[in-house]
Amino acid sequence: MGKITGFLEYERETSKEVSPRERIKNWKEFHLPLSETEQRKQGARCMDCGVPFCQSGMMMGGMVSGCPLNNLIPEWNDLVYTGNWQQAFRRLKKTNSFPEFTSRVCPAPCEAACTCGLNGSPVSVKENEHAIIEKAYKEGYAKANPPAVRTGKKVAVIGSGPAGLAAADQLNKRGHLVTVFERSDRIGGLLMYGIPNMKLEKWVIDRKVEIMKEEGVSFVTNADVGRNCKASRILRDFDRVILACGASNPRNIDVPGRDAAGIYFAVDFLKSATKSLLDSNLEDGACISARDKHVIVIGGGDTGNDCVGTSIRQGCASVLQLEMMPKPPAERTGDNTWPEWPKVLKTDYGQQEAIAVFGSDPRVYQTTVKEFIKDSEGNVTKAVLVNLASRKDPESGRTVMAPVEGSEREVQADLVLIAAGFVGCQEYVAEAFGVELGSRLTAATQADSYKTSADRVFAAGDMRRGQSLVVWAIREGREAAREVDKDLMGYTNLF
Repeated sequence: MGKITGFLEYERETSKEVSPRERIKNWKEFHLPLSETEQRKQGARCMDCGVPFCQSGMMMGGMVSGCPLNNLIPEWNDLVYTGNWQQAFRRLKKTNSFPEFTSRVCPAPCEAACTCGLNGSPVSVKENEHAIIEKAYKEGYAKANPPAVRTGKKVAVIGSGPAGLAAADQLNKRGHLVTVFERSDRIGGLLMYGIPNMKLEKWVIDRKVEIMKEEGVSFVTNADVGRNCKASRILRDFDRVILACGASNPRNIDVPGRDAAGIYFAVDFLKSATKSLLDSNLEDGACISARDKHVIVIGGGDTGNDCVGTSIRQGCASVLQLEMMPKPPAERTGDNTWPEWPKVLKTDYGQQEAIAVFGSDPRVYQTTVKEFIKDSEGNVTKAVLVNLASRKDPESGRTVMAPVEGSEREVQADLVLIAAGFVGCQEYVAEAFGVELGSRLTAATQADSYKTSADRVFAAGDMRRGQSLVVWAIREGREAAREVDKDLMGYTNLF
């Protein structure tokens, strides 16, 4: 695939980024794409490696290696190189329902498993994908393509995140009548309100949703199933139901002073910022604001980074990001070999911006909060931090991060954002449909199946597997759609 000697002739090139100090002035995406000529050179770097781990989607060392969607990456890399963009789009859409989303927000496990990266720089797979889908929209071959025949079968999808949208898209293409129910005021779920604009501008979601509407998918917003929308009515009106409600229970921290005003879950902070931006360009004053505040972000993952970037755009006075685990190495260690996911230090856009604005990396490793201190009115004013060190738990034998006695110190904190992950779905939706939950508060399904304990009800995405990547959600939505189709029709031609 690609040019046989391309990986020897061309260096890896990626889109240029608007400088941190410039991009924090707005909420727009900040990558400047390569020219078509340069992008084709990047497709040429795909090296005909024979065993393309990039598309394997295998679990190795507890993490995925390669693309969970099993994208046909070497094929469309070659098509990018030869300039056959329309065929590249067709091959990409075989496996990926939403390359316009994944090419913006996916951490690219495909690139981490690229053979070219074993002794050099990996192929710029993610940006090749982005070039393909945006070219398709520009040239008009990503337009609506409604099914020619309808089956008359009706499927309800509860939740419009990536899993729900993927399931709806596939089932509609099969000819079923699909209605997506979303409890929020806009379609997109996690994509709309969980990911800030600078990573995924919302017109990108709206563009795809409009195409899905043209293809026949129905959308109902402000439909909180299990509360203002009855599950019994949905079960009466639809032949099958797919629950794709995400893992939206945020993990809390239990320390003295947690009840202080000014402490929020990251998801609430990010949603309020995006909603205010979309509703009024931030003029309604309805968002949780970090302006002129000393911000502490608890959590070192992608959501924590998004909180850092959002706080800086809002004009925070300072930002500190706490990470319980040790600082990762700059390069792979001997026990983290290719093609495993590289457990190395990554400085993301929010941290880059904090360095540019405040002069230092906001992350503090092996540190957590021991206590919050409130003023007389109950507002958080300080946090007591404590260092952590790894030790073996005598009871379980597991290595845990334990507080270091005498390492406590106080820091200013006017706004605290808890970005410590999620612990399963919200139970009321499952209860409304009579779906049993597992030990992790995820929908329990039959072995190697998406069927739940409730008749005619299926589950997919984070609601079924727990908090995960957008690509996993899309894969689950597609696989659940295949299973529902087979259950309805006795066979399926979805893949």
